[in-house]
Amino acid sequence: QVQLVESGGALVQAGGSLRLSCAASRSIFSINAMGWYRQAPGKQRELVARITSGGSKNYVDSVKGRFTISRDSAKNTVVLQMNSLKPEDTAVYYCKAETSPYDYWGRGTRVTVSS
Repeated sequence: QVQLVESGGALVQAGGSLRLSCAASRSIFSINAMGWYRQAPGKQRELVARITSGGSKNYVDSVKGRFTISRDSAKNTVVLQMNSLKPEDTAVYYCKAETSPYDYWGRGTRVTVSS
């Protein structure tokens, strides 16, 4: 089992930056992949960025070049650095850990980008 706690969400102006952190309750070495998802009001949850245990990364097209996912294995933390934020990035951001056979979710952190 893995508990995930997200932090770093805030209200920020368009063009600003935020750094989201996801702290895992155990070593992330044994976690197959970790990802950041987001859900805007009235919309489905979508993948934002994902990093595998091997270090492979993928991003949704709308954040490429602006967001960066990274992993700090010593701290059991996955970070999402978000730059050049846009109002359409407004959402609750969730961390997900993919293990075998279960996936685990955090409770989310809210990001609001004002225009």
